Order: sequence, then structure tokens, then C-alpha cells
Amino acid sequence: MESQKPVKTLSRTLITASLLLLAIAGYYGWELQAAYRYTIDRVIPQESAAPYPLTVSSLTANQQAALLKIEDPNFYHHSGIDLKTPGAGITTITQALVKKIYFERFTPGIAKIKQTLLARFVLDPLMSKEKQLRRFINTVYLGPNAKDFEQAAHHYFNRSFDEISDDQFLALVAMIIAPETFNINKHPARNKLRVARLKHVINGDYEPKGLFDLYYGRVDRETLQNLPPLSYFESYYQ
Repeated sequence: MESQKPVKTLSRTLITASLLLLAIAGYYGWELQAAYRYTIDRVIPQESAAPYPLTVSSLTANQQAALLKIEDPNFYHHSGIDLKTPGAGITTITQALVKKIYFERFTPGIAKIKQTLLARFVLDPLMSKEKQLRRFINTVYLGPNAKDFEQAAHHYFNRSFDEISDDQFLALVAMIIAPETFNINKHPARNKLRVARLKHVINGDYEPKGLFDLYYGRVDRETLQNLPPLSYFESYYQ
């Protein structure tokens, strides 16, 4: 009789775990279904009618190539998520859009699972890459007075977007990962160093060493304290 107790305990544990997994699967299944319907009924129609100041063609070929090389190297080939491409990090352009579209408040952690599922099974299948990129350049946060690339061009350079130089464009791209930390006006030296490193990557002179190689070199202690959590790994630069 005693030998049967561990078996019964194991059986109850397996049943409990199975029920928990079914509940989790059911929850995310319901969330995905609701988001799918919401995207078809609301997101896509609103996106088509959005009066954005920029289109994808507002970017020159060099600007588009530079933006994708830094922000999402495999953008046109992945299905919303990319955990393989060196230098991609764990947030694609699609996932960045998901955070803004489907979350009132995004808290890193468990929300990352939902963000990833929505990117893979809802937004990427329903919104073309062209529309995703258009939305991104018109909604990317570059500071309190710069909610997109057009506003950022006016705010930082007192020019319209189509008047800024490629170097000025890269100065804006340098801010995307941490707008305050690499702010053009507040921290020009940091921004300038990051732009120089971006150029090495874009020109092929530097190959990211792994998925989380997002800074392409060491950063100083003060800069490190103001970077997004789990975005900098000094082991790449030993």
C-alpha cells in the first residue's frame, strides 16, 4: 500500500499540470481570437485611413536599408518574430507595433509571451510588411516632442523629414533603442558614438556577435544605468 502513495501523488501532479496547461492554452487561444477579430474590424480599416505624414517611399533606399539593418535585419523574411538573426534582439518591428496596438500598458515579463503570440499569429498575417513599416516610421517614439520621424526631424533639426541628411537620419535611428539615453540634444556625444557604430554595422565593417549585440561595443557606466533592462551584455565585448 505504501508504494502506491508516490504513484498516486505523481498522478495527481500530472493531472494538475495538464489542467493548468489547458487553462493557459485556452486563455491565450481566446486572447488571440479576440485580437484577430479586433484587428480585422478595427486596426486594418483605421490603418488604411490613417493620415500619416510619411509613407515607406518617403525613406530613401539607403535610409530604409539602414533602419532595417539596425532595428529588424530580417524584417521582410520573418513571420513577426526573429530569435535567430544576430543583432535582432527580442523585439521585431512587428512586436513593437503589437505593444502599441494591443496593450494599454505593457509590463515586461509575462506580457512578452502575449506580445510574441500576437505578432506571430495575428498582426503579421493580417498586416502587410509595407503597412507595418509605414506605421512604424509614423509612430516610433523619439522623445516627448517627437512621436514619429517627421516630428523628430522638425524638433531636432528644424527641417522636414525629406530635408534631413543621411547622418541626421542615423542620429534619429540611434535614439530608437533608448530615446533619452541617446538623445541628440541632451547627450550629443553618446548619440555621435552610437551613430559611428551604426555606420560600421550598416557598411558591413562590424558583424553583431549574437542576438543581443545591440550596441556593437562597450558602453560607459553612466550610459549602462539608463539602458533598457536585459538589452546590454558586456560578455560580447570581452
